[in-house]
Amino acid sequence: RGRGLSHQSAALNNNRWGLWRGVWVIPSTFASLELVQRAISWPQYFSALVYGAALILLFTVSTFFHSVFYCSSNRILKDILHRGDRAMIYVFIAASYFPWLTLQPLPVDAWATELWWLIWVLASLGILYQQIFHERFKCLETFFYLFMGIMPSLAFLSCTKTIIYNCSSNYFIISLCNLQDDFSGLTELKIGGLLYVGGVIFFKSDGKLPFAHAIWHLFVAMAASVHYSAILNYLYPVPVQGITP
Repeated sequence: RGRGLSHQSAALNNNRWGLWRGVWVIPSTFASLELVQRAISWPQYFSALVYGAALILLFTVSTFFHSVFYCSSNRILKDILHRGDRAMIYVFIAASYFPWLTLQPLPVDAWATELWWLIWVLASLGILYQQIFHERFKCLETFFYLFMGIMPSLAFLSCTKTIIYNCSSNYFIISLCNLQDDFSGLTELKIGGLLYVGGVIFFKSDGKLPFAHAIWHLFVAMAASVHYSAILNYLYPVPVQGITP
């Protein structure tokens, strides 16, 4: 009985801290509008709308889920919101990289140039898997989240300039990394990624560590803030009067 009461108390705490995530809906809305206002081209407008919508929906769906899950007896509504909450993670990961893949110049021969559509295919497959195996194989689902979150970063790091050497009539292709010196915002992408990965540790410790769920939400908010700041400063800089970006 004591364990049951403890579990119920933890659930209520998760609900309370999950509702705290709703605080981020308003600043997310203003942040998204700022991107739209700074946009000066159709690719910038489109990227701002995709990223902004995903950012707002991430916190909105999560807030509704935590509001209903422990306060309503409607099982169907709970299940729909729970699935939506998990699906939004895939959508937001894809949307977080979308502005970089759309607006950031990449080497023509880099395989990262294909990620602008591949990332959405992976997100769709992840959502499909999550809907079919909902609440099963949770460790595998977590692996998919991490894979989707880390893989595009590795693609940026591996963008290379290919040099072909002829040695004794045999061709050897050597790739030298060159993007790290030219890619604006790479440091912020790394920091945000590390925050997300660190947050997953607390997410998986829910029920084992005090306030683990609250800390997880805090890590997500911090990581999203770091990535947004990079997008705003590097992809949507304030135009200097008389100078066209």
